[in-house]
Amino acid sequence: QVQLVESGGGLVQAGGSLRLSCVASGRTFSRYDIGWFRQAPGKERDFVAVISGSSSGTYYADSVKGRSTIARDNARITVYLQMNSLKPEDTAVYYCAARNGSGRRIAFGPSEYDYWGQGTQVTVSS
Repeated sequence: QVQLVESGGGLVQAGGSLRLSCVASGRTFSRYDIGWFRQAPGKERDFVAVISGSSSGTYYADSVKGRSTIARDNARITVYLQMNSLKPEDTAVYYCAARNGSGRRIAFGPSEYDYWGQGTQVTVSS
């Protein structure tokens, strides 16, 4: 069982930056791939970024590539999502999710993740 808690969201002007954090519980954190997803009102939950358990693989949605960096600190059982040059279209609730990645390919669909945090709101004003 893994529990996830996100933080770091808020209101920021376009062009600004935010760093989201996802703190996990559990002793086998390093086995889990951690993904970030976002959901805007009336829209589906979309993939943003993912990092493998060993940090050997990071992947980004085209919409955030070049503006965002995902990283993890297994000692602190935390995954970070640094977002720069924020745009109004980045406004959404951001969720982190966990999936045991041992021996498995990286997953990009929200239905493939087993554990979810409660989400943190990011609002970017124009």
